[in-house]
Amino acid sequence: MLTNTVRRVGLSVAVAAALTSVAACGGSDDGGTSKGSGKTESHGNSVVKVDPIAALVAVQKKTGQAHSARIEGDTSMGSTMSMKQSGVMDWSDGITGSMKITYTGGTMGDAMKKLGSDGTMEARYFKDGYAADMGETLAQQTGGKRWINYSYDDLEKMAGASGAALKDQMQNSTPEQGVKSLLASGDVKKVGQEDVRGVSTTHYSGTVDVAELTAKNSNLDADDLAAFKKQLADAGITTETVDVWVDENDLLVKKTERGEMKTGELNSTVYYSDYGTKVSVERPPAAQTIDFSELLKEQGATAGAAS
Repeated sequence: MLTNTVRRVGLSVAVAAALTSVAACGGSDDGGTSKGSGKTESHGNSVVKVDPIAALVAVQKKTGQAHSARIEGDTSMGSTMSMKQSGVMDWSDGITGSMKITYTGGTMGDAMKKLGSDGTMEARYFKDGYAADMGETLAQQTGGKRWINYSYDDLEKMAGASGAALKDQMQNSTPEQGVKSLLASGDVKKVGQEDVRGVSTTHYSGTVDVAELTAKNSNLDADDLAAFKKQLADAGITTETVDVWVDENDLLVKKTERGEMKTGELNSTVYYSDYGTKVSVERPPAAQTIDFSELLKEQGATAGAAS
């Protein structure tokens, strides 16, 4: 039970980062090659981008250069899990940051409750992996070690066929990934002007093919990509609708992703604010940390001794 829950937590922590600071799917880095006129119109001293492609290219560039932001959002993945997350992320040199994650439902929430957790945990992200605070329940079984350290190699093994793709995203993607996805989809349109939490924004929307865009934006070999596409098909995932809201400074303010899975709907809503905020993340104390691979060995040894 503990091993399975630890594995699920490791995956959900990665998914939380993928949906908040990167995206659930891949996109093209070459936004400038997307079709579009790039037409602009002058109004007094300001320049208004008429073509959505030209507008989103500017958003991709400006958001990418901002390097850090405060992030808040909620995610539901069918019957698997629903969660809320908030924290800060820096993408100036890989993905680093910290996130408070609260599981509010689904099988993941039930598993956390069975471990004696209230459903809230902290996750810290580093260039080579991430760490999750599992609380006192884990500490009681590991000699005081409440933090589990997951390397990206662990992530690849845990996630099966999609592991290589998720590992690639976590290491190489940045928060403007949703914008890149829209640029690469060829299906982007301007919806209109809307206020988001008191901020005047422009709303853009489009539909992306998950497998196709992951292939365009990843370093996966043919075997990994084929396995990933099969896993997506088995899960019933084909396309996602991605919406972004951007402010007058060409910064991403809000992003939503919606799609269908065999276990239900995928819904993710993320808000971005305080661009340029300072992000400082410390490694958990070594005395309170155990590597995921080491925990599996210990759990296996314990199970063997008990049989």
